[in-house]
Amino acid sequence: MTVAERFRATLNGEPVDRLPMTEWAPYWELTLERWRDEGMPAELSRYEVQEHFGLDPIWNARFNHFGPEMPAPVSHGAGIMTDEDDYNRLRPLLYPSNDALLESLEEHLRTHDRESFVLWAVVDGFFWYPRRLFGIEPHFYAFYDYPDLMHRMNADVAEHSIAMLRRLAEIAVPDFVTFAEDMSYNHGPMLSEGMFAEFLEPHYRRVVPVIQEIGSVPICDSDGDVTEMIPWLERVGLQGVLPLERQAGVDGMALREAHPEFVMIGHYDKMVMNRGEEAIRAEFERLLPLMRSRRFVPSVDHQTPPGVSLEQYRTYLRLFEDYARAGAR
Repeated sequence: MTVAERFRATLNGEPVDRLPMTEWAPYWELTLERWRDEGMPAELSRYEVQEHFGLDPIWNARFNHFGPEMPAPVSHGAGIMTDEDDYNRLRPLLYPSNDALLESLEEHLRTHDRESFVLWAVVDGFFWYPRRLFGIEPHFYAFYDYPDLMHRMNADVAEHSIAMLRRLAEIAVPDFVTFAEDMSYNHGPMLSEGMFAEFLEPHYRRVVPVIQEIGSVPICDSDGDVTEMIPWLERVGLQGVLPLERQAGVDGMALREAHPEFVMIGHYDKMVMNRGEEAIRAEFERLLPLMRSRRFVPSVDHQTPPGVSLEQYRTYLRLFEDYARAGAR
């Protein structure tokens, strides 16, 4: 099977020769620096690192909803606006064409067969996007203080996402599309189901059908414990979730029993990767029943951390291939 064919078949619950072997998130730069010091070729791009390790490579088309002249927040989690007047002032700097991103994909396709890689598109979700503008704490107040503005902002980003995804599909259909959200933490969602229904659901219902129309799979990207909110996601047509973080207590098999058709990506506990072969193997053993349940792409449950040596990562990859084959049986 080709890389893309195998990935699509896995998402669709169809038989495969082996499960995909991916690192769904880009590597931490600190991790790459360590591996270069330990002998990995220094000139490799992040995409080429995947090929170097024999993984099924992923090309990430992450659309930017902020133009190049947007001001940067003064610190992580800080906002760049406070009210509707600010949004009106900033709006001409939002929703860029993303021409450079699309041109880089066209360039990639001149040297890579479309079936030789997984194409993953990313747009901002309707919790994440206003938070980027308001900042973390003011965003929570904005649900109450500026409800009309929240809807306006999310309607705008939904329209931009639809336009970008249609342009992308003219070049190549993405194998999956994620909404960047991060709306859960280790004790569950950071908003209620009622607030999800009021503020996020109408906008998901605009964009999700377009993703399905172009022939792709819509997935939610949220860290933390997503267990409680999966029924909310299913209700708006989302077909999967990633990365299923073990540190947040997510139980993939319990989710599979409750949601048999739901796509899951990730769930391999990154914190065991520097503990030796026995611990690495035990984590694959834990995941093996989930691998065999279909519609599951095993992968590190976030970027491989810099505490993992090059030798340890190679051990992980060697065992990954064994279990990717065992999980496809």
